[in-house]
Amino acid sequence: MPKPTKISKEVPMDKNSLAHTKWNCKYHIVFTPKYRRQAIYGKIKKDIGAILRKLCEFKGVEIIEASACVDHIHMLVSIPPK
Repeated sequence: MPKPTKISKEVPMDKNSLAHTKWNCKYHIVFTPKYRRQAIYGKIKKDIGAILRKLCEFKGVEIIEASACVDHIHMLVSIPPK
């Protein structure tokens, strides 16, 4: 049985690394309605959540944590470098 060479040896890659770099890009984003009106509740809150999830999925952004209050939305997201 031949010995594995360095070239054929598989290197485990995690999702936060590229060929020669590691990254950890996290952003805290806050959305607010105009004049910070208390408008985010009920069906609107669910619709906004669904829209933000679809946008993040489309752009390859991972939502780490999110919270919606009546006058603002907090999101902690991980965005890969481009």
